Amino acid sequence: MSQGAQKYKSTQVLTSSPERLLILLYEAAIRQVKTAVIAIDEKNWAKKGMAIGKAHDIINELNSSLDHKIGGDIAKDLERLYNFMVTQLLQANLDNSKAPLTAVLSNLETLLEGWREAVSKFQKDKPTPPNQT
Repeated sequence: MSQGAQKYKSTQVLTSSPERLLILLYEAAIRQVKTAVIAIDEKNWAKKGMAIGKAHDIINELNSSLDHKIGGDIAKDLERLYNFMVTQLLQANLDNSKAPLTAVLSNLETLLEGWREAVSKFQKDKPTPPNQT
């Protein structure tokens, strides 16, 4: 990635709302899992390992950001799902297998779609601040 692209990405992350950051994390995890699938097809084990490692780190970050006091059962369910995905990533890395990656990808895409809908609804329902003059 070019230096300009890196700078843009950093600015995007630093200026994003928590909701937008969540979506960015899901999108990044999905990209990494797709990269790992391609790397397995190419028999590029180093690239596969790097991509799985990055996806693993992102999912662990999502897991560690769960608030069980506020999230209750939903947070518990997400924690179980994140743990399942981490296990699948480790299995894919050990076996050079795409099947566990496909399961992770499916879950991430479903969660991303759900979060996008939730954020969209949240933003529509959010009161607009009065104009300040």
